[in-house]
Amino acid sequence: MVAAEAPPLYPGLGALYEHELDAHGVGAVMLTHKWQPADLLAPHSDIDVRVLLPEAPANWEEWNHRLAAAHKSAVRREVSHGRLLEHPPGFAFTVPEADGRLVCAPELATWSLISGSARDFQRWRSRAQMAPWCEIDERFYRAILQSRLGGRYQLAADSTDNVVEDITAYRRHCVAWHYLAPCWFAAAALATRTRCPGKTAALTQWRPDGLDAYAELFLRHSEDGPNGRLRSARHLLRAAHVSLEAAMRRIPQASHPPDKGKESTATDWAMTAGMLRVRVARWLYYLDPPHGVATEYLIRREAKELRSAAQTLNALAEDGATPAQRLAARMAGLIPTGPTTVDTLRTTLALWHRQKSTVQDFLSLPPGAIHL
Repeated sequence: MVAAEAPPLYPGLGALYEHELDAHGVGAVMLTHKWQPADLLAPHSDIDVRVLLPEAPANWEEWNHRLAAAHKSAVRREVSHGRLLEHPPGFAFTVPEADGRLVCAPELATWSLISGSARDFQRWRSRAQMAPWCEIDERFYRAILQSRLGGRYQLAADSTDNVVEDITAYRRHCVAWHYLAPCWFAAAALATRTRCPGKTAALTQWRPDGLDAYAELFLRHSEDGPNGRLRSARHLLRAAHVSLEAAMRRIPQASHPPDKGKESTATDWAMTAGMLRVRVARWLYYLDPPHGVATEYLIRREAKELRSAAQTLNALAEDGATPAQRLAARMAGLIPTGPTTVDTLRTTLALWHRQKSTVQDFLSLPPGAIHL
């Protein structure tokens, strides 16, 4: 009797994740992940999930507890899942938000479908690709560059704690896929004013004069070099610095395309809410991970996104003239903006529980009520 063939790694992982969310009553009608299938390189790429809900749940805090439990259950299935399912989902949106074009176009353009309506998904993706280039795009792609260039990317900070296969290869993966490829992706979008769907597409399709060899090098970073030996992470890092310095000269200076005004503001609100909706699940998982799974480095990484959320909320709050602005100000006051530690997360969980009505109101505000 021939044994049944195992499903491909990432589609199988997506199906497992869908099963666990359903079993824990998360209520998702669609799951997507960031990046395209060609961008997920086994066994080192993690799957970064986005959850689509039919509507905001009656209790976001309780929903997050179910999400954290589902994620923990999925990670427990295999030791490799500590890396492959590194963290709970990055965003949660409602279907009306996606239908209303409030998920920012450059983010949505990178999505791949795990489960749910293929028709709705393709409609959203097509609209994201066709939308006029605007200030949101400039901010989105330049933020990727600003977070990594000028010495801000540090190979040593890419933790290997949950890597169970070939740490040397994982180091090469970090340089190529966490540093070079995201920057190339952002540079390609800024240079062409098109929303690139992924890292592989950017390295394949955007090749300025003189950089073709670098693009090939990083597409094949796990293969032997000319002398038949695998390149080291340090060799790749030097090549990444050189190629990105040259690539940055091919993109225009920061421009000021049209700001869509109220539409842009509503998108900023929805993106910030979408990110904050899953924070409690992340913190619960980070504070109580499965045995043998390390989360200390993930706790430290929370600081970056929380600072960004607080800055956006303070900008949305402006002078507090409207109820939505005052709600944004109250929510901003509940977000820690310093380094994140175990104590920071525990304190913030307790604070959000005490201020549950403010958190619930902010996370659930429907698109039509965002009047700023």
